[in-house]
Amino acid sequence: MRPTLFDHAGGSPAFLALARCHHRRCLDDPELNHPFSHPDQHPQHVERLAAYWAQVLGGPPAYTDGDGTESSVLRMHAGNGDMSDLGRRFVACFDAAMDDVPLPADPEFRRAMHDYMVWAVDRVLTHEDRARIADGLAVPRWGWTGLLDAPG
Repeated sequence: MRPTLFDHAGGSPAFLALARCHHRRCLDDPELNHPFSHPDQHPQHVERLAAYWAQVLGGPPAYTDGDGTESSVLRMHAGNGDMSDLGRRFVACFDAAMDDVPLPADPEFRRAMHDYMVWAVDRVLTHEDRARIADGLAVPRWGWTGLLDAPG
């Protein structure tokens, strides 16, 4: 049986390192710096991001156990207008952060991780009206071949 992407990456420590490296890269990017340096950002933003990615990619439900919801993720990112360039930059920082950690370099793993991030960025950036996002949406699950179950 094939391990989850979470397990293949190295578990929770790998995802925390990935979130830290990614956040640093976003802060270093002249365009991404602004949205990533807001003073009202959650004090455990990086840890929560690591827990979210870990849960989506086959890890434990630490994000939802900590009262995080998919609905709140979508609302947090909704209503910002066209952010397609920021989305591309975000994915590029994610891809580079996988090298920084480093995560396993095998192409199938890297492709699955990249494809998840492209899908996730597209998902969070397409919602314009926070009020129209339903409560109680399940955190999606992503595996080696893509989306495992359709989120609400």
